Amino acid sequence: MADEGNMPANPVPNPAEGANGADNQPSAGFITQYVKDLSVENPKAPESFQWTDQPQLDVQFNIAARDVGDGVHEVELKIVCTANAQAGAAYIIELAYCGLVGMRNMAEDQAHMFLYSEAPRMLFPFARRVVADAVHDAGFPPLMLDPIDFQGLYFQQLAAKRAREAEEGAGTPAADA
Repeated sequence: MADEGNMPANPVPNPAEGANGADNQPSAGFITQYVKDLSVENPKAPESFQWTDQPQLDVQFNIAARDVGDGVHEVELKIVCTANAQAGAAYIIELAYCGLVGMRNMAEDQAHMFLYSEAPRMLFPFARRVVADAVHDAGFPPLMLDPIDFQGLYFQQLAAKRAREAEEGAGTPAADA
């Protein structure tokens, strides 16, 4: 019976992959993910636990990415959740949840889309759990954030940017020939 765990030391590269095998194929993946910053404020405790009115919830999020070198990028998903009642803020949660993404052989537009659409989509479930736990640990029922369509938002932002650029370009007087 053959040992399925052993691979040849020098597998024959697939000609479709080029001379370097899979080394020239586009690839991206998470190296690690982590909480970069977490702030939990419960400014009106213990009075806030006795309020009877339903607080209004405001959820804001932002995505940032930066190159940290050698094909590695840090993607930051920042989420701010504020629950306000008539008597004041019940709680404020600020989270910066990050992932280090290794990328190679990706076209600039593909890399940009991955960093601002796909990577945040993959980070979100973990950030959502951190927010739920933080709200619960502040003494309130866990906050389960609704899923976010990061790809839809990415394309919406891209279309808005192109429209602004086209508008700015149309407003510039043409140079005389």
